[in-house]
Amino acid sequence: MPLNGSRPPPKSYFARGGAEPLLGETIPEHLEAVVRRFARSEAVVSLPQRRRLTYAGLWKAVDGMTRGLLALGIKKGDRVGIWSTNNIEWILVQLATARVGAVLVTINPGYRPRELQFALVKSGIKALFLIPGFRRSDYVAAIASLIPEVHSVRQPVLRNESLPMLRYLILYDPADPGGTARPAPGFLVWQDLIKAGQEIPAGRVEQVAETLDRDDPINIQYTSGTTGFPKAVLLTHHNILNNAWFTALELSFTAEDRLCVPVPFYHCFGMVLSSLMTFAVGACAVIPCEHFDADAVLQAVAKERCTLIHGVPTMFLAELGHPELDRFDLSTLRTGIMAGAPCPPTLIDDVMNRLHCRDIRIGYGETEASPLTHLTDREVTMERRLNTVGTNLPHQEVKLVDTISGATVPLGQAGEVCFRGYHVMRGYYDDPEATREAIDDGGWLHSGDVGVMEEGGYLRITGRLKEMIIRGGENIYPREIEEVLFEHPAVAEVAVFGVPDETYGEAVVAWVKPVPRETLTPEMLQAYCQERMAHFKVPSRFRFVDEFPMTVTGKLQRFRMRELETRSDSG
Repeated sequence: MPLNGSRPPPKSYFARGGAEPLLGETIPEHLEAVVRRFARSEAVVSLPQRRRLTYAGLWKAVDGMTRGLLALGIKKGDRVGIWSTNNIEWILVQLATARVGAVLVTINPGYRPRELQFALVKSGIKALFLIPGFRRSDYVAAIASLIPEVHSVRQPVLRNESLPMLRYLILYDPADPGGTARPAPGFLVWQDLIKAGQEIPAGRVEQVAETLDRDDPINIQYTSGTTGFPKAVLLTHHNILNNAWFTALELSFTAEDRLCVPVPFYHCFGMVLSSLMTFAVGACAVIPCEHFDADAVLQAVAKERCTLIHGVPTMFLAELGHPELDRFDLSTLRTGIMAGAPCPPTLIDDVMNRLHCRDIRIGYGETEASPLTHLTDREVTMERRLNTVGTNLPHQEVKLVDTISGATVPLGQAGEVCFRGYHVMRGYYDDPEATREAIDDGGWLHSGDVGVMEEGGYLRITGRLKEMIIRGGENIYPREIEEVLFEHPAVAEVAVFGVPDETYGEAVVAWVKPVPRETLTPEMLQAYCQERMAHFKVPSRFRFVDEFPMTVTGKLQRFRMRELETRSDSG
């Protein structure tokens, strides 16, 4: 205390205990208890597949896939990937890998072969589940481009120098998973695993379950670092089960509820805060569509009498913009989470009034934090509901620090947002250096986001230290796009950055310096990118320049480019 007796200003630090203790179980242990309690209740409804499973039916299907994985030789710690849109089979793989102790690697359905190869190699995936294709992407052809011998092997066990860990490819069609034909000798199909699993005795599954521990890694999610390609975030049973559980408690989410899930399962929002949160309490997950479609979502809410709905701002905008919105009975909606990008107050107000979702909550966090750290509270003032991301969840700590000194800043002063608690990731898989950069010696995870904390722990996000772009809930890394564009023979230099966008939160912009005397057009570069990266990463606009704003030490000034691009937008 200062000698004059005055108190120092309060610091930007907030910790929450909890009326409920942390769960100490693995995911399958917790799910088994839920299944016993709610065996006859609906667990999942997939409208595009016209399928419904009770908890008893879900557990039986998970058991069949668990035995199939064991028959394939998948063991604790092995990485199993899934490259698919939303469907019941995705959930079965999610829960079966947890029961075996394998690490589920979730892969964006929009990935092109180059991006898929990166994920397969980085994670050391041993078995990959995949659907035939998504939109214009032929997944089987993509695999064949990476593994040409898939058409010539004599048995479905792969050996490929560029993908040394990959051994099995399991194909299924969500429309008919039991009837999918094998497209090449190097593929297995869903029913191959189910049939093989019938030879595995129940005692073997129980033996495996006894080896599992709550701190075992169970999931790899791809997300950003501060630079370069996506990082492989390693999460445990303890991380994601507790995050799902305490999110459910904050939402007063119970077995009586039905959650509409338009967000993709490959993302933490879909996998942890949707499917796992649902099964943690014995509620019902409603899958309205394989990939987002506003009409299908609204129909699902009305038909299935959903009480919760999740989504990123662009999804809610599309639902509100439906030309026949008023014909849907949305009166059963109560709450849900809007997250993944900045949520404008006017949009929140429209969701509360026009979608009848009066208790919509704004969520904030990151994949490295399992993912949810903050959620707004319906009991506070409307100003705080509209303009903050609320306070952190129970059993979590948050502080804001000076980006130079690392000292905790006073309340009301901007600083980098840092987290500590059960929810902090194990680390970046096979990347100790990046892990050390993200998590300091005190166990604090540095988010790269800048915020201001108000009294009571209420947090406002005001900016970002990272160069990462967030478009419609998708994390995009400028360097990854730049490396693709650098490979174009007519591109001499390139800089990629984000600018504000009313629809997607941010839009991707590329400033390009052409090679002298080479001809380039925006259309040429857009087509070039579309062949090599997921659609959401492709820049929406290209600007050709003679030079870039630089610091005196020769570093790109992306903030200056962003200012110039934004100024040109405003006229």
